[in-house]
Amino acid sequence: MSERIFITGTGTGVGKTITAACVTEALAADYWKPIQTGLMEGTDTDTVSSLLSNKVSVCHPEAWRLQAPASPHLAARLEHCTIDMARILQLADQYQPVSRPLVMEGAGGLMVPINEELFTLDLIVALKARVLIVAQNYLGSINHAMLTAKMLQHTGVPVIGWVFGGDHHSNEDDVVKWSGYPKVGRIPLTDTVDKAFVQQQAQLLSTSLHSLLA
Repeated sequence: MSERIFITGTGTGVGKTITAACVTEALAADYWKPIQTGLMEGTDTDTVSSLLSNKVSVCHPEAWRLQAPASPHLAARLEHCTIDMARILQLADQYQPVSRPLVMEGAGGLMVPINEELFTLDLIVALKARVLIVAQNYLGSINHAMLTAKMLQHTGVPVIGWVFGGDHHSNEDDVVKWSGYPKVGRIPLTDTVDKAFVQQQAQLLSTSLHSLLA
């Protein structure tokens, strides 16, 4: 089976979707977000698709598209449905390219519930994916980053490394040192996120990604 890369974050709004676009572009991978909530705000799949320049990547349709801008379990509850992990696993096998990675984007962080019993971390384990952690620097970010790292270490999930976003800060070096996970790169703040920006950042991430995935 080709590589599965699951992009998670230390929280909500830390830059997972932009990171997913850059990683997908860098690896000429396929992209899939299994669960999309908050449809009124648009979909991350549409965002990623609009930012890719290569002619190879496919952005696959979500398994669940839910209206409420809430955690998956709550958004599903409001629509009187249940997110079934077995269906996600079935579609992952269906969407997995033969010779290219499948980049998957989660909702929020590791302990976001996807239904009444399972969390995003359980999904990652079942998918047998390797994880890229997206983090930003803000008050409390070290705590969020290290809790994420410790949970992944505790469960034995393989981690590719960190992608940092926002303003640069020395906290990045501390998080890398304390977690033992390498820094894949960083994606800076910009006023304009477009294809040119994603292509540029993809080139900067490419060497590290290919080296860590080898």
